[in-house]
Amino acid sequence: MDLTILYRGPLASCDYDCPYCPFAKRRDSRAQLAADRAALERFARWTAAQRNDRLSLLFTPWGEGLVRSWYRRTLAELSRLPHIRRVAIQTNLSCRTNWLDAADPDTLALWCTFHPGQTPYDRFLVKCHDLAARGVRHSVGIVGLPEHLEHARRLRADLPAHVYLWINAAEGRTYTDCEAGQWTALDPLFPYSRHPHRSAGLPCRTGESVISVDGEGTVRRCHFVRSKLGNLYDGSYRRALRPRACPQAVCDCHIGYVHLETLPLYDTFAGGVLERIPAARPRFST
Repeated sequence: MDLTILYRGPLASCDYDCPYCPFAKRRDSRAQLAADRAALERFARWTAAQRNDRLSLLFTPWGEGLVRSWYRRTLAELSRLPHIRRVAIQTNLSCRTNWLDAADPDTLALWCTFHPGQTPYDRFLVKCHDLAARGVRHSVGIVGLPEHLEHARRLRADLPAHVYLWINAAEGRTYTDCEAGQWTALDPLFPYSRHPHRSAGLPCRTGESVISVDGEGTVRRCHFVRSKLGNLYDGSYRRALRPRACPQAVCDCHIGYVHLETLPLYDTFAGGVLERIPAARPRFST
């Protein structure tokens, strides 16, 4: 089968402390880090063994994964397997990029977020240009807060023209048409992020060709629906895969609503759904 998996293990520690982050961060103990490493390595072994399937993988850790050696090594190793169509991770890009020497740039991709106040702008930009020079597929984004607008404009001017700059609507924030227009000038796809999407009863690919997996192997249709479909490692999830409607009233996160069949985003991001790269460069104005 062709299956997309969103993996989120127990890792919760991050080297940043963004005030707008919706996730509760903590310092992981040595035991917690060891448990996360063991869970990731178990998932990687399972993934490597599924040679009769075509898999696309997106790692969405609560914390920052790439500062941990086991995430860097796992992504590089998985990128070289012939049955892996894509392996991507959400990252703040704080780690060094030389680990990418061991990865296949045709398979690996990065979803990078710039966090003003957490890292110097020039340091982040240098790493983005390094990714471009390496030929590593990546998108770059920022949270759409008023104090981030000038940073976003600067990024759009300084990034290579082919790199997509996305804007995430800040959680709980309502945008006036004027404010939304400023962000849409930088990211023509911002209107998809601006408002939550009604999803109740609508068809969604999650639970059929897209699943969410946690560190214990528990399979759910997505990160936002808690009902279980089975377990990855005993294979019980496969019997539960089928078309199904969304049980939630709304979906307001890109990694969720991108899979709604009522939205055209699989066409918009064809070939780059996991790393959030549009098939054609959106037109923008500065």
